[in-house]
Order: sequence, then structure tokens, then C-alpha cells
Amino acid sequence: MLENYSLKMPRIIHAGENALEKLETIINENVSKITIFTSEGLINLGLVENSIQIIKKLGIDYTTITGIPPEPNYKDVQSAIDTFKKENSDFIIAIGGGSIMDVAKLASILNTDAYTVKDLLDDPLLAEKQVSSLMIPTTAGTGAEATPNAIVGVPEKELKIGIVNDLMIADYVILDGRMTQNLPKDIAAATGVDALCHAIECYTSKKANSISNMFALEALDLIFNNIIESCTERESLKAKRNMLLGAFYGGVAITASGTTAVHALSYPLGGKYHIAHGVSNALLLTPVMRFNEPYIKELLVNVYDRIEKNNEKSNDEKSSYIINKLEKIVEELQIPTSLKQYQITESDIDGLVAAGMEVTRLLVNNKRVVKPEDARKIYLEII
Repeated sequence: MLENYSLKMPRIIHAGENALEKLETIINENVSKITIFTSEGLINLGLVENSIQIIKKLGIDYTTITGIPPEPNYKDVQSAIDTFKKENSDFIIAIGGGSIMDVAKLASILNTDAYTVKDLLDDPLLAEKQVSSLMIPTTAGTGAEATPNAIVGVPEKELKIGIVNDLMIADYVILDGRMTQNLPKDIAAATGVDALCHAIECYTSKKANSISNMFALEALDLIFNNIIESCTERESLKAKRNMLLGAFYGGVAITASGTTAVHALSYPLGGKYHIAHGVSNALLLTPVMRFNEPYIKELLVNVYDRIEKNNEKSNDEKSSYIINKLEKIVEELQIPTSLKQYQITESDIDGLVAAGMEVTRLLVNNKRVVKPEDARKIYLEII
């Protein structure tokens, strides 16, 4: 566990019942024009209308940017940001999932011609904060509303890369369970398991510390006990609020600690084969945790003791229970557990291993060293 650590998070977070109503308080302070990053689908679902009505009530000019792909590459991101720069907005609102929030966070530091998204792939610290931002997540999963990270695809490398700069952390966050109420089950499930990955990876990371563990353990408690109900019961707003909070805590844990081999090995699946990020992580979650178990058993026991009340089990049984529970959640939510449906075969393993081993930013966080032959075995488990 790290001995020196810090906490960085959004300046103001509004959460709980009817939290969206706090939007009026947020934007009523010296804002002249707002750009909303969202999607046509979310507009059609009515998830943007309440925010627009509040903006109109205050007489503030606004514009919307849509058309951001679910897994954008850096060219897609630059195109959206070029559009944003023409608007001369002084406030950003992101209403959407991880990709939309990531693009909005990048826009907050790219309202300039001094550098581009591609430049930040090489040196993220070039950037300076240009525009204040508010994140309103519509999925309980990515935790992007809490992090200084933005994930973008790099087609020429067939990989997704994280741009990390503390100045991208949002100024404001609104967590309102109603915003996730109409989410299709498959998206709710994949993003929910992504949040679960964040929490368990950060808790078992080499960079884990007292601050990150506090958020990661609370996230695990909230997610383990609400994910199934949240994904399967549309009217269960309490479960959805708990999942949003758990996902947010997972994002804070990422900022204070960091994800590990699950995320590292999932990036090539998204970068080359365009498998949704949450699904990629779900595929790898159990195999990586089983690989790591000899090095993280005590931590898994701690997770068991936090979420379960039965202390009659041995430590080995508790550790196995947590890994089996992760596997059962993925199965119960009907998330894919094999790469076969994506036409990925053993002949593709060499490329996956090579690309996965490049994600050293995350692999160095894994308590057990992942060698190329280890990565190969892990990928083979899900073929």
C-alpha cells in the first residue's frame, strides 16, 4: 500500500433524489453560453429536455454537440472539439455515458489552437483548463464524471489510450438516478460491471492507499448489493441511485489509485475489435482475478467481510466466494463470456498479447507481474 497519496475529485457533487434540480444553482453564476455534449438517442429519450428547460428559464444561450461514437478515436474527438471551439461557450455540460463525458472533459482543456488531441496522446500535461464543466452521467458505470482520464482510440495502433491530466476533473457533478432509468439492460449491465471492475481493481492495485480503499470498498458494497436489481428493475430508483453513487466512488478510487490488468488487457479488445468497454472488462474480470488471487487473497477476504455477514467461512472460502460472485454477476446479467461471438480465434492471440503488453500504465499497478505468456493464457481462457 502506498504511504504517500492524495485525493482529487470534482469541486461540487450533487446526488440523491431530484439532484438534477441543482442545475439551476450551478449555471446561475456568470455563465453566458453553454455547450451540451450528448447524443441524439438521449435527446430522443427525453433525458436532455429537463436540463434545456432550466437553461432556457435562465435565459442562457446554448448549443448541443451530438454524433460522438460510443468508442471514439482521437480523430472523432478532435472533430467534436473543433465544432465546440467555434461556439465560444464558457460552460460545458456533458449528459451521457463515458465516451460523451470523456470528450467533454477533453473539450474543457482543448479550447485552444496551441495543441490537439493527438498532441495530448504524447504529452497529456501540455494542456491547461480552459472552460468549466459539469458531468451528468446517464450510465452507472464508467465513473468518468470523477476522473481526470479520457480514453480515446488510436486506430493505427489498434489500441485505446488514456489521456490523463488532473485539470480534466469536472468542476461539478450531478448524480440523479432518473437519468439511468430508461437505460437498456445490456448497456446498464456492461457499464455496471465496468464500475465493479474499477472498484475491485483499485482495491487490489499496487497503488491502493487509505483514501482509495475507503472509496473502493464503499463502491464494492453498493455495487455488489444493487447491480442486479438496478439493471433488471426499471422502477427501482433506490438501486439506481446506489449504483450511480457506487460508480462515482469507483471513479474517485481510480483517481486515487488505478486500475490493473483487467483494464490493460481489455484495451486491445476495444481498440481493434470495437468490443464495448464494459463488455471487454466483463470478459476479463474473472480470469484476471483468478490469476491474481494468490497475491490478493487477503484483500478479497476484506471485500467478503464488507459485503457479507457470514464469518464462518475460511479465508480461502471467502476469497473464492468473491471471485465466484463476480463470475455469477456477469452470467446473470447475460454479458458475453467468450470472444467467439466476435470472431476472435486463437490465431488472433499474438496481436492481443502484443497490444495488451503495451498498456504499461496499468499493468504496473497489478500486484502480480503479467508476462506475455500470462496474458496469452488469460486471453485463451475467454476464446
